[in-house]
Amino acid sequence: MAKRWFPVIALSFLAVLVFAKDKNKTTLPAYVLHAQTVAVIVDPEAQFTIDDPHANLMAQKDVEAALLKWGRFQPVSDAQSADLLVVVRKGNGRMMDDMSPDSRQNNGGVMNPGDRGIGSQHGAQPNLPSEGPGQQTPGSPTGFGYTQDFFAVFKGGENPRTATPLWKYFGQDGLNPASVPAVTAFKKAVAAADKAATEKP
Repeated sequence: MAKRWFPVIALSFLAVLVFAKDKNKTTLPAYVLHAQTVAVIVDPEAQFTIDDPHANLMAQKDVEAALLKWGRFQPVSDAQSADLLVVVRKGNGRMMDDMSPDSRQNNGGVMNPGDRGIGSQHGAQPNLPSEGPGQQTPGSPTGFGYTQDFFAVFKGGENPRTATPLWKYFGQDGLNPASVPAVTAFKKAVAAADKAATEKP
């Protein structure tokens, strides 16, 4: 009798797993599919390591280049007027003592023209408060630095310190300049949303 019930129990358990996976699957809002422009900024909570102080700015350029190559959205330098806002942050495993806040991104420091991949921007990041705690997210520091690369998509004009991302990606080497897997994953999500939109009656 026990042998007879084992396949039934196994199938029921599998069905529960599939249901949970589908339930947690997020879909992109229609706003993303209709967007035309995108601005890429460094996470206002980002810090930089002494041995690689330009890692976040380089990741910003790499993401802008990958988006430009994709061609779906036009990268722009004005985060206020862009349809979408992409926030990036390089991960690392450094101790917090070896890290410092990036004043050029967070505290309104002047950025050199060469620091931006799309044009140049001087002064503080637009639409960002100068103070206030950021949201705790997977890979956030708990004695160590952010361990994973971070890529999040917001509606243009939103404050990434307080708004909820429309889509986000965490992963080791997710902002690797050779392939930028985070952008690849976002492309797949957009393609899936496009397909779902066309299949709706």
